[in-house]
Amino acid sequence: QARVERMEQFQKEKEELDKGCRECKRKLAECQKKLKELEVAEPEGGKGELERLQAEAQQLKNEEKSWENKLEELKKKEKNMPWNVDTLSKDGFSKSVFNVKPEEKEETEEQKEKKHKTFVERYEKQIKHFGMLRRWDDSQKYLSDNPHLVCEETANYLVIWCIDLEVEEKHALMEQVAHQTIVMQFILELAKSLKVDPRACFRQFFTKIKTADQQYMEGFNDELEAFKERVRGRAKVRIEKAMKEYEEEERQKRLGPGGLDPVEVYESLPPELQKCFDVKDDPISKMDPAEAKYHMQRCIDSGLWVPNAKTAEGGDKGGDG
Repeated sequence: QARVERMEQFQKEKEELDKGCRECKRKLAECQKKLKELEVAEPEGGKGELERLQAEAQQLKNEEKSWENKLEELKKKEKNMPWNVDTLSKDGFSKSVFNVKPEEKEETEEQKEKKHKTFVERYEKQIKHFGMLRRWDDSQKYLSDNPHLVCEETANYLVIWCIDLEVEEKHALMEQVAHQTIVMQFILELAKSLKVDPRACFRQFFTKIKTADQQYMEGFNDELEAFKERVRGRAKVRIEKAMKEYEEEERQKRLGPGGLDPVEVYESLPPELQKCFDVKDDPISKMDPAEAKYHMQRCIDSGLWVPNAKTAEGGDKGGDG
């Protein structure tokens, strides 16, 4: 409570100084405007008024410098203040209280991938533990104990884990992890807006979310629902891709000596030839010779029909005997 009162008093003092400085600048600008008008309108006749305005302008300049010095002193005092949730939550302190993140060189995709892999190998168990938490207080405490988890790598791992869970049809678990994914993403977005390290502001997020108004909570829940829909869409695409790859592998296994798929060939045969394979009948003699030759060659190329199969089979049996 004492800390909050000190912060309120400090903020009040800052606002008063800002207001006084702005008012002084306004008066000085107005005085200088009158001076210029008088110099043009009455260069000789208004000498006494001119001197009065010049003296007033000089006094206002001195006052302006005094206001600026007080503001500068307040800024120095602000920089030396200890950071906490209350100071961070004030926009005026966002840049001076925390160390601003240094400008980083853009990482290549290879560097990002290597960094992510190393991080996951080291902290996967901890990331999964965070993903299973639900209560705000539990999440805050766990991140306080493990601040290294507050980073992009954790958020990326949670996103991929959500998609994996949806593919495995573990829908309830996916929704649980999705909640923690959005928590982490909100913290990272807050850090970007304040231009600070995420580890320095995650407590502010939990303070805000635990006392949030309806609009803020609706924003969080809307983003959560949108994220879950994106996860379902990504999972669907992944499943469809896996099915196509599986079907193509099966098709490759079926290909006959001529490189044709027996299933595709069978489905494209005339009904009478399909019946031939179904009931082992011989309709070839009833077909046009050219058409019969074309279809029979495709059956051979696909492995659907092996010429002299029974003869060869009988010969093998004879050889064994």
